[in-house]
Amino acid sequence: MERETSAQRWSMDEEDAASDLKTVSPGRSLLSSAMVGSANRGRVLQTLFDLGPTSRAELARLAGVNRTTISGIVQPLLDQQVLVEGKPIRPSESGGKPARPLWFSPEARPICGMLLMPDAVHTCLVTLAGTISAEESEPFPVERPRIADVERAIELCTARTLAAARREPLGIGVAVGGMVDTDRRAVIAVNLAPVLNGFELGDMLTRRFGLPALLDHHPRALLVGDRWFGKGRGLQTFAAVYTGEVLGGALYLGGHLYRGQSGAGGELGHTFVQVDGDICSCGRRGCWETIATLGWLRRQAREIGIDAPDDIHSRRLVELARDGAPGAEDLLDRYARNVAVGIANLQQTVAPNFYVLHGDVVGGGEIMAKAIARHVRALVPSRSGGEISFAIGETEDRAALLGAAGLVLSELLQFPL
Repeated sequence: MERETSAQRWSMDEEDAASDLKTVSPGRSLLSSAMVGSANRGRVLQTLFDLGPTSRAELARLAGVNRTTISGIVQPLLDQQVLVEGKPIRPSESGGKPARPLWFSPEARPICGMLLMPDAVHTCLVTLAGTISAEESEPFPVERPRIADVERAIELCTARTLAAARREPLGIGVAVGGMVDTDRRAVIAVNLAPVLNGFELGDMLTRRFGLPALLDHHPRALLVGDRWFGKGRGLQTFAAVYTGEVLGGALYLGGHLYRGQSGAGGELGHTFVQVDGDICSCGRRGCWETIATLGWLRRQAREIGIDAPDDIHSRRLVELARDGAPGAEDLLDRYARNVAVGIANLQQTVAPNFYVLHGDVVGGGEIMAKAIARHVRALVPSRSGGEISFAIGETEDRAALLGAAGLVLSELLQFPL
């Protein structure tokens, strides 16, 4: 597993930073002093996210600069109540001034996280330290909802969450359970809720609440949450895989979230694993989603006679297998293998080596995770590319809401606070 702290990366000189910015933004020829300050602040914050509470002296040591330079970057963040100093740490036996670790202030402006699913909207406030509060949810009408009904539910839910904020949030991040255009900040399509197709959600939120709003595909938001608040902290390359009613994944490669043009990349659930296989919800045949989601699991449970097959999920399947229910152990193994098939293809293509599992399989705990890992390792030829590792992510809604907030956080680390 490749690990590199952000402090090791942000010690670049200003000429390198200017070169990087030219690559990202071809229209700019110079890096202004304001942008240099912004880039350095962003790197300090990123280091804290990666390492946890860290002293000025340690930040200076990791960056290869003097403490005065670090203090000049940190002091405005303390003044703005973005950071706060912790209690002094007793110095080592060699003596010296007690260090005071820096961490995110509970008084810092929060971020509004939103999860938009086919049947409901969920919102919350997220602190820079990753604490969730003011959670709200609002269901959409069950029978033939109109876009006006959806907008009203989103406005009500968001307004209730924002009313609990003591300071104006930094922005609204949205994890969408469907295809999105990240440039237009719009929903392209949600197969399970066609009413959301073409919804200009980002513009609607900014117009209604006066805050910047960012949208991304649900699995990519999960990965962003892993990067800032979860199992992906400090990693340069890893992947997130989500299973449930639908299936998806996302990639973090070489320190960058991979989105593709306008967010079109990462539709892993619709990669092909069976030529002429079952028809998918997208209208094509043989997608990975047709063999590794709850729909497949329930159909198989019905065929082998498991009680209440429509209520089956990974947690219950593991319990049934543990209790010796007929067919349950074999079904668990087949389900794990089906999930592993797509991961093996992903490993063969880009070799992330580290995978964070989300969604339904999380309910299966270590038993399900180990079964998936065993099949992936059996399907991928052995080579000297490093060990393939797996971790279980946060519970579904929490992970998505943290990830939605992380979308805003990622943007803030590139531009002035």
